[in-house]
Amino acid sequence: MTRDELVAVLEKKRMTEIIELIEDAEQGELEELELVESLGLLMDQELNKEVLSLLESLGVTIIYLSGDEEDEEEENDDEDDDN
Repeated sequence: MTRDELVAVLEKKRMTEIIELIEDAEQGELEELELVESLGLLMDQELNKEVLSLLESLGVTIIYLSGDEEDEEEENDDEDDDN
């Protein structure tokens, strides 16, 4: 799927935030994207794969986190808030 075809699908589905991510990547404003690997970026797995592939081709580094790492970060944030 080309970039334009992908954006057209995203527009049809009203996924403006994902389109903004792509535009940020194109402008060099997005270097890394952290995702929980089990969740991905989008619920539609094929669309998720296409978007992540496009982002990577634009130079974005995808950093996959396990759900455990997310929980640990939240716990650390909570501890920081207590101090």
